[in-house]
Amino acid sequence: MGSSDRLFNRQRSLHEILGGGQDLILWRRKNLTVGILLVTLAVWVVFERSGYTLLSLVSNVLLLLIVILFLWAKSAAILNRPAPPLPQLHLSEEMANEVKTFIRTRVNDLLSVSQDIALGKDSRLFLKVAAYLWIISIIGGLTDFLTLAYTSLFIVLTVPAIYERYEDYIDKYILKGYRKLCLLHLKINEQYVNKVHNWILEKKKLS
Repeated sequence: MGSSDRLFNRQRSLHEILGGGQDLILWRRKNLTVGILLVTLAVWVVFERSGYTLLSLVSNVLLLLIVILFLWAKSAAILNRPAPPLPQLHLSEEMANEVKTFIRTRVNDLLSVSQDIALGKDSRLFLKVAAYLWIISIIGGLTDFLTLAYTSLFIVLTVPAIYERYEDYIDKYILKGYRKLCLLHLKINEQYVNKVHNWILEKKKLS
């Protein structure tokens, strides 16, 4: 299939666009992808059925973890056994500086964009941000964050793989539908919009 028969006239395949390292999304490592989907589904079911919140579950897991490690360390000291094999928990200064620089750059970008919107410097950006926030507000009113997160992960791990497998068929029908919409737009524009425009011009001439 030529580039003119593909969405956005692209030259590269989906795997090349996503990068060679996106094997997880494109199911090149099928067992790992299925495992992630099953684990996240189990977590979602646990949250939905048990009534746990994210904060309470994380707190309980951490509490259980530190109790096990504490008892393990104490019993190891009494029985002359080796302590729990924990790595050295240390944040290097270099890593801290990298994180700090990354956060500062992103926050400054966000503040700069917010300032441009607040001062009315970029109307197009304002409309985009307003539209995104409106869509997020609608979605947030229909579902909770956990369900939205699982649904988003499910889409990310399934839609690209399905699209890559049936790429030619999907591109064919989407482009066919797009061309029909373009023809419909031209037809409506010729039959109605131009007539209204001409009627307005005639009214202006008469007045």
